[in-house]
Amino acid sequence: MALWLVKTEPDAFGWDDLVRLGRDRWDGVRNWTALRNIAAMRPGDLALFYHTGGERRAVGVCRVVSAPYPEPGQADPRVVVVDVEPVHRFARPVPLAAMRADPAFADWVLMRQPRLSVLPVPPDLWRRIEAMAGGGDGGPSPR
Repeated sequence: MALWLVKTEPDAFGWDDLVRLGRDRWDGVRNWTALRNIAAMRPGDLALFYHTGGERRAVGVCRVVSAPYPEPGQADPRVVVVDVEPVHRFARPVPLAAMRADPAFADWVLMRQPRLSVLPVPPDLWRRIEAMAGGGDGGPSPR
């Protein structure tokens, strides 16, 4: 199982929208590095659900529930999407500022390429974020 972080503008599509829908397509990504990351996703992978914009914080965990497939309506088959479903909301959202303040995160791609919208999360940082969040509301966490 791989671990990811997916970013979204909460005003356009936020955690509550995913919970309301139960499952949705992660689409609209156009950065080639982020698209390669989506292409590497597999069903069962977990992703930190991260609100960008004025919030800049990880708010929960979602699960990839489909293999990557071409985004409907896009002519370029390299523009791929996956379907995701909510797993659990964090007890306490984890702000980007808290991650930046922790030296353990210094070399993570989120700190070096902050505009990348889909990126891998090393297991040790995933566990650290889950601990900072006070755990979830009962969903799975990688060990």
